[in-house]
Amino acid sequence: MHGINESLEFKPVRIAVLVVSDTRTLDTDTSGATLVQRLESTGHILADRKILPDDKAAIRAQVSAWIADPEIDVVISSGGTGLTGRDVTPEAITPLFDKTIEGFSVIFHQVSFQSVGLSTLQSRAVAGLASGTFIFCLPGSTGAVKDGWDKVISFQLDSRHKPCNLVELMPRLMEHEA
Repeated sequence: MHGINESLEFKPVRIAVLVVSDTRTLDTDTSGATLVQRLESTGHILADRKILPDDKAAIRAQVSAWIADPEIDVVISSGGTGLTGRDVTPEAITPLFDKTIEGFSVIFHQVSFQSVGLSTLQSRAVAGLASGTFIFCLPGSTGAVKDGWDKVISFQLDSRHKPCNLVELMPRLMEHEA
């Protein structure tokens, strides 16, 4: 079977949302609001939400704090993945990864290409695993957040998704090599 098996139990995960922007506030942040609405409407738990400027040290400190928090399973960031000098989200977050989830970037760009064509090349969307916490870095546009959540992340964070999903791996993420 491929897709959601409705006969299985849904297991909510606790998600922190970070919006990286020099200009957005809670009132003007449509990307973060979209993520929050979507994750809560699917039954997940919003563990925290922050807006930070494009500052590598601030981003890294916040994500590090969330990684250390046992009450947070997943971090999703929006913004700062472009090519300008102020876009530093991947540089702030990827050094925290124990493992990079290369497939996420590949699949995200395939999905994004359907929406924005070759403009997807201007995104450095990335995902990884850090001390048992899944981290996804999405571009800052609301459209990119919708594509990332609706077509990729939501399925992998649904415990009913088959043939496999990230939720079923969570109990084993901190296993050590024999």
